Amino acid sequence: MNNFEYYAPTRVIFGKDTENQVGQLIAEQQGQTVLVHFGGGSVQRSGLLDRVYASLEKAGLKHVSLGGVVPNPRLSKVREGIELCRKEKVDFLLAVGGGSVIDSAKAIGYGLAYDGDVWDFYCGKAQPQACFPVGTILTIAAAGSEMSNSSVITNEDGWLKRGCTNDHSRCKFAIMNPELTATLPPYQTASGCADILMHSMERYFSPHASMELTDSISEALMRTVIRNARILVKDPANYNARAEIMWASSLSHNDLTGHRSLGDWACHQLEHELSGIFDVAHGAGLAAIWGSWARYVQKTNPARFAQFAVNVLGIANNFASPDNTSLAGIKSMENFYTSIGMPTSLKELGLEVSDAQIDELAYKCSFEGKRTIGAFQVLKQEDMKNIFLLARG
Repeated sequence: MNNFEYYAPTRVIFGKDTENQVGQLIAEQQGQTVLVHFGGGSVQRSGLLDRVYASLEKAGLKHVSLGGVVPNPRLSKVREGIELCRKEKVDFLLAVGGGSVIDSAKAIGYGLAYDGDVWDFYCGKAQPQACFPVGTILTIAAAGSEMSNSSVITNEDGWLKRGCTNDHSRCKFAIMNPELTATLPPYQTASGCADILMHSMERYFSPHASMELTDSISEALMRTVIRNARILVKDPANYNARAEIMWASSLSHNDLTGHRSLGDWACHQLEHELSGIFDVAHGAGLAAIWGSWARYVQKTNPARFAQFAVNVLGIANNFASPDNTSLAGIKSMENFYTSIGMPTSLKELGLEVSDAQIDELAYKCSFEGKRTIGAFQVLKQEDMKNIFLLARG
């Protein structure tokens, strides 16, 4: 077992009607003026924002609002939020939405505590030393940002999608009412499930020695997501299935299923370039790229892929050929994605990608040839290109 550090300070308030506690929770954090940050009109149409405002007012808190966050959240909106918060003397950030809104709020929090340009943290020029406090009311089970130390932002100048990982941005609390996810379109629910699974798979496919307990937790979580994702295809209003998926979202990305620094993360890096350029849904992009990555690297450690196939997907173990078992597991995972409406290639994702665009994707992913990605198998720019070519379909 390798040395590790585990840190998960976020307070979780889980269950029906828990959003009504938000004013009290922010008051306990000594917040006085709150930025309510959100995406589109669904939180308004559903009445959720009205309940949030009522709870804040009941607690005697001032608030200002900033909507308009889009999937793959934009740097321009972050800068707008920083300017607004400074003007209104905001001291607490409340994200009402999914991972995009939470990531945007975290970036605003970084920027408020910094004299320079917040993009410095996402391009690697600087490391955050502080972040204004962030809390969330989760409406989409997917990114796990509610309990992670991650934030991903897209810079429209060059369409660069980059992440910042730092414990200062961890949410003070996360309110999780599974009922708030019940009106999501099926594609968005399925894309969220793909994202959740990938957060555990990125940690699971590690070059480091495995840990029996962590492996077992990870395998159980992935089986749970697969089972309940299938339920939601047939019964989108199933509360218990949505509750299982929502809790899995958080546990999959709070390092319980393996520490972030020991994982692979190549699929995430490859997908960031896809959604940076083509603005696709993150989970769907991950599903489209995963099978090609898996086939490209599985010979590095076919026994690990075989364990995944047997323990997560229920594939019969071909003890004479771990390769055959691992390849059967990869195919089974792709069949699962198909069963919930997720793509398994760029073509199924709706993209017609030219050779020149493949070159651009690999070039950007390698930071102009200056970095490798992955840990299960280290990938150079040419490897990235080959995986994109395989994924093109």
